[in-house]
Amino acid sequence: MTAFCKKSVFIIICALLFGCKPNVKVDKISADIFFREAEKSAFKISPDGKYLSYLKPYKGKLNIFVEDIERKKNIQVTICESSGVKYYLWAGNEELFYVQDKGNDGNYQAFTVSKDGKVTHQIKTSPKTKIEIIDGIRNDNRYLLIALNEQNPEFFDVYKLDIKTGQKTLEIKNPGNIVEWISDNNGSVRLAIGSDGVNETLYFRASEKDAFKPVISNNFKNMLQPLCFTGVGNHIYALSNLNRDKLALVDFDCETGKEAKVIYENPEADVLDVVCSKAKKKLVYLTYEVSKRELYFFDDKAKEMYAQIKSKLPQQEVKIIDKNQKEDIFLLRTFTDRDPGAYYLYHAKDKQFTKLSEINPGINPTEMCQMQAISYKSRDGLTIHGYLTLPLNQANKNLPCVILPHSGSSNRNVWGYNAEVQFLANQGYAVFQMNFRGSSGYGKAFQTAGYKQWGTKVQDDITDGVEWLIKEKIADPKRIGIYGFSFGGYSALNQIIYHPNLYQCAASYSGFINLFTYLKGFPAYYKPYQQMLNEIVGNPESDVEELKYASPIFQIDKIKMPTLIAQGAKDPRVNVNETNQFVKELRKHNQNVNYLLKEDEGHYFNDPKNRLEFYQKLEIFLNKYLHPER
Repeated sequence: MTAFCKKSVFIIICALLFGCKPNVKVDKISADIFFREAEKSAFKISPDGKYLSYLKPYKGKLNIFVEDIERKKNIQVTICESSGVKYYLWAGNEELFYVQDKGNDGNYQAFTVSKDGKVTHQIKTSPKTKIEIIDGIRNDNRYLLIALNEQNPEFFDVYKLDIKTGQKTLEIKNPGNIVEWISDNNGSVRLAIGSDGVNETLYFRASEKDAFKPVISNNFKNMLQPLCFTGVGNHIYALSNLNRDKLALVDFDCETGKEAKVIYENPEADVLDVVCSKAKKKLVYLTYEVSKRELYFFDDKAKEMYAQIKSKLPQQEVKIIDKNQKEDIFLLRTFTDRDPGAYYLYHAKDKQFTKLSEINPGINPTEMCQMQAISYKSRDGLTIHGYLTLPLNQANKNLPCVILPHSGSSNRNVWGYNAEVQFLANQGYAVFQMNFRGSSGYGKAFQTAGYKQWGTKVQDDITDGVEWLIKEKIADPKRIGIYGFSFGGYSALNQIIYHPNLYQCAASYSGFINLFTYLKGFPAYYKPYQQMLNEIVGNPESDVEELKYASPIFQIDKIKMPTLIAQGAKDPRVNVNETNQFVKELRKHNQNVNYLLKEDEGHYFNDPKNRLEFYQKLEIFLNKYLHPER
């Protein structure tokens, strides 16, 4: 028996062991339980550690609330009714900065607000100006560094924002090629990344008085991502895959343009997150993920603290999501594959925990299903990693199955709680997720193998995974459906076009249908990346036939099975008029298509009522075609 076969058998045995007792009825849980909004989310802590902030729905929109930790007093500091808070942060100890997205069309509005909610300043910008944070509060406790594309929609200039007045001052004018500005530990912009569409150049200056000079240039397929200054000379910590396949943590010398040393690299996976301590001016830990998230520590005290936290929260994965300026008070987020988890406040000095809020108290982890890491071989020999979630209390053979390709061609599935996965597994489906070629985290060669392969080899990887499920007798070949959001929805439509005999139905939520339109639909500030997009997706001038083959709108006559399509009328990625025509043509061909169109939504349904309606329709749709015996 080969190692691969042994692994497959092991996975099935594990599923049988953990899948619980067969033939014991599992109660179905309604969609509104799985997809209810969290009562509190996006917790943050003030720099002095005296206040907590979080987002909470008010009249159906997310607003900022602040709690005095010592006095346990809560105050609502924003009253956003037309559109909720998109993101926010503490701007010092007295004010918060927040952004609203008005109407799904890129019209952003930013504000500063006092922590008691009494004083609000709107940051005046032209319509459709996007705001990005370069650096948090400076040492003077009054200014933020922000980037705005107000003067030219294609490029971002650097501004200093006075959080007390909302006034902004131009600091650095974009010369016309900079796509990212990076500050040092003192809030001074000393690094910049420029792009000509294919090649990226790192620029550096020794101080604010000096001019930026080019350090090193690389094709966009290679990466040198600055993280923070090391505090020694002009060296930075960076993630780099220069002259290697996997992203490694390196010490990079901005004067010589060379790596001083490799600090950490993993032969199986890219380094994902690196945590640096501003207070201690040193590396703390990094993460990587093959099957599950793993941590590698550089600081012994941090490792000891993490072990102590884990001892108090056994069987839970723990993420540190925020900390105060002294780095002795931490915000924690816990989770497992079966448990959406909770937020905690942790005081390192006295090792005390305070539970702040559960993500979804309606979920009972014992009623959820285990997510198993799997792998299989593609037809051309690549190892494809993924996850298989089997329903409770079933024999785990010949199951109805939902294939769930991830959104974003370069995103990836990860181990952990996923409401969609658990919702579908609770309905009795085996849920199969795969990280097809092009997915991030597995190295440069694996990611670039997906370039210009959206309609071909990427889809082959999905198909090979389905055939693996059938070969292992996990999936009933007559009861397989496919569903996805965004790129996942696009893949669902392509799968039933290319392989109609594999599936009984397909559901697409904001799935791309025309790659020509998709490539034209990016906002102006993506223009520097246009050539990169042409390399990743396809060139609309020279790759016409390939893009037509990979676009479902040109293959309507090949769709021969029931479909569910959900679309927002204000979606900037998927033109609603094309989707309307797509549905009309399907119906003209006498195909069974269920169409859910929401006039006030964009690519993602922000209104909880609309999201719930979609999942309720998805439940009915899948049940009809994958559970015919019901």
